[in-house]
Amino acid sequence: MRGLTGRDAGPGPSRARDTVKAAITATAVFAALALSASACGTGGTGARDEGPAHSGSVAGAVPSPSPDPTGRAQRMDPVRLIKDDPQVSAAVKRGLKPCVADEYPVDVSYGDLTSGSADDIVINVLTCGDAVGVGAYVYREQGGRYENLFKAEEPPVYAEIDRGDLVVTKQVYARGDPVSSPSGEDVITYRWSAGRFTKEFSTRNEYSKTVGGGATVAPGR
Repeated sequence: MRGLTGRDAGPGPSRARDTVKAAITATAVFAALALSASACGTGGTGARDEGPAHSGSVAGAVPSPSPDPTGRAQRMDPVRLIKDDPQVSAAVKRGLKPCVADEYPVDVSYGDLTSGSADDIVINVLTCGDAVGVGAYVYREQGGRYENLFKAEEPPVYAEIDRGDLVVTKQVYARGDPVSSPSGEDVITYRWSAGRFTKEFSTRNEYSKTVGGGATVAPGR
């Protein structure tokens, strides 16, 4: 399990791409099916991948600790934040269990995404063992609560902070692709503007199907 705690933590988008690509197993498919079934069973329309949170998105009874004099947020309990958030799907909450002892499969990054008075928090919920990302979320301290500003729940998915932007990596499968060999990945960069995350640009990396071949990069959109 990885735990990123530094400001703008993580070595950049390449870490997310390597981690997610290496972790593609049957577990990712099972997680995707579980989330899909949950959405269908409740009449939902799927995850909202960008835009401002609704007024009911504040994470319930999770109080915000006071920031320290430098403006950095005191470290929150990410598991409590996820489980108390009504915007997080029931499937993700059910799957969020300790892998070993009391250690949960979550990655946490603190950094400045929204120019707030305290650090924003990026939380990735993973599967145990394979570390497949099943949910990615961004929270901001607002009026004594943590507000959910962004979520992506289409596994495999991973989000991180890169030079003040939110970068989300998603695996792409074409018809007939085995679970161990996706056709590529989408790397999407979001920027905070006018009170919401908007997609700034994206890159499609297409993986070569030849033995030993590398990825090719399609033009960004």
